[in-house]
Amino acid sequence: MAKAAKAGKNRSGAGATPAVAALSAAGVEFATHAYDHDPAHPSYGQEAAEAMGVSPDQVFKTLVTDVDGVLTVAVVPVSGSLDLKALAAAVGAKRAVMADPALAERTTGYVVGGISPLGQRKRLRTVLDESASAHATICVSAGRRGLEVELAPGALAALTSATLAPIARP
Repeated sequence: MAKAAKAGKNRSGAGATPAVAALSAAGVEFATHAYDHDPAHPSYGQEAAEAMGVSPDQVFKTLVTDVDGVLTVAVVPVSGSLDLKALAAAVGAKRAVMADPALAERTTGYVVGGISPLGQRKRLRTVLDESASAHATICVSAGRRGLEVELAPGALAALTSATLAPIARP
């Protein structure tokens, strides 16, 4: 794991986010990476990749969508974008649109730019882009802007009951 601020099993510490607490409770191997968030940066995910010095293909963004009326989390690499039609197809639905940001925040308990697929207030259906499986570890938001968690994609999929599908486009 790259330059970890914290690494190992069951390391949550004071001020842990619900995402970090969920990983600790599950006994999953992970590392956290903290960095100074710049509110002027145009992309939360790109900022995280730059700050950690890792490829944007290995850093994944968490997007909350509305798929046929059901809030659904899509986790895709920051180097690409979400293919809404592919997301809908992955869950056997007809239509997917981005969810209202305020609804996403209320439902997950996180703020936009810091929404984690882990430790959400209400557990949402999750689809992880299949490109994640090409990496030994990936990074996702740890539940606040300026904090990422690095873990094996299989662990993320297991903890979120995620479906793996090709939902990203370059």
